[in-house]
Amino acid sequence: MAAAVRRVRDLARRHSARFARAIPLIASENLLSPYAKELLISDLHSRYAEGVPGDRYYEGNEQVDEIENLTLDLARRLFRCSFADVRPISGTVANLAVLKALAEPAAPVGTCRLADGAHISSAAFGAFGLRGVRPVYYAWDDARLTVDVPRTRAILRDARPQLCLFGLSLFLFPLPIDELRSTLEEIGAVGWYDGAHVLGLIAGGEFQDPLREGCQVLSASTHKTLPGPQHGILLAETGDAEALGRLRSAAFPGVTSNHHLHAMAALAVSLAEHLEFGGAYARQTVANARALAAALHERGFDVLGADLGFTRSHTVAVRVTGEGGGAEVARRLADAGIITNKNLLPGDKSPKHPGGIRLGTPEVTRVGMAEREMGAIAELFDDLLHRGRPAEEVRERAAELKAGFATLRYCFGAGEAAYRYYDLVGREPG
Repeated sequence: MAAAVRRVRDLARRHSARFARAIPLIASENLLSPYAKELLISDLHSRYAEGVPGDRYYEGNEQVDEIENLTLDLARRLFRCSFADVRPISGTVANLAVLKALAEPAAPVGTCRLADGAHISSAAFGAFGLRGVRPVYYAWDDARLTVDVPRTRAILRDARPQLCLFGLSLFLFPLPIDELRSTLEEIGAVGWYDGAHVLGLIAGGEFQDPLREGCQVLSASTHKTLPGPQHGILLAETGDAEALGRLRSAAFPGVTSNHHLHAMAALAVSLAEHLEFGGAYARQTVANARALAAALHERGFDVLGADLGFTRSHTVAVRVTGEGGGAEVARRLADAGIITNKNLLPGDKSPKHPGGIRLGTPEVTRVGMAEREMGAIAELFDDLLHRGRPAEEVRERAAELKAGFATLRYCFGAGEAAYRYYDLVGREPG
């Protein structure tokens, strides 16, 4: 048994050491601040708190009630809304709660297609299929990389969905919710926004503001452009008390039991930090994404959205069919110390062999990189994929670049030597 413990801890240390030397460009990943991270190993991890503050099924929750009320207050302040629920334990669980609350089985629900950037929870094999709703797909404008408003209006009027989901997993540009608002009102559909990827940008004022543009409900995970724990959140701005009641009961007992109190407490810290630092962090995250996209484009890469400024989010999409395809390119980059993921792009058919890769700047921004470093990263791409430099050479240069950026920024305690994020635990099990 001790050997198994040593093996797991050794693998975790090796994983941490790898990422300490790598350039992490996964759009859906970020780093947790030290004050938030310490709460994940607190006694809260061992406890249950089913119900709501002041009305629990377990005793011993007095401090938990205060933490949850504080977390809710911070969420409402950050997102300028009247309703929040922090009991979903992930973004997909939050999506399930919305579907349970606001869509009947077999009901039509509007959404984008996976190939246009939608998240897998809106697919038949995801949360949509679990709830049994019928997707109604919006028309997509390949040139503008967003929903085609005139054609989508016609689709919505014909299908009359109960619920219309806006939100993407490949999220380059804001979606035209405000332009479709009158159509949603006409057909009586509830506007729903999956803000998992862009939650921190919304809070930082650097993307769109869905709760003011025509969506009544926002669901999200809390660990992407909002650099918090892996958790979920529901936010809403509506006068429909019945709908809010359904959302609460969908969160519990509908799709969660205990809601991971340690992660909820870490979320409170992350929300407080974003109130303090989120504007600056969001601005730099977007600036870095646009700088990385432009630098790659200058080096001959087929970056989507070149005529549109490449991106207005944290995400960059690159079609790499000429370099071997998304799966092959992502593998080669990983071998060279640059962590990305293969990704479907408009027109692709196979999610396992897509034509693109997706890049994101949340984590490199979190450790202090700026536009200058985005140019250096693009040079590594060019050397590996266009100039044929060996992976070992590129990997060493990636590690050299990363060596100057191992301390977290945009959080309380930033820059203190004790809070170097990639420090490794050294104790061996007895």
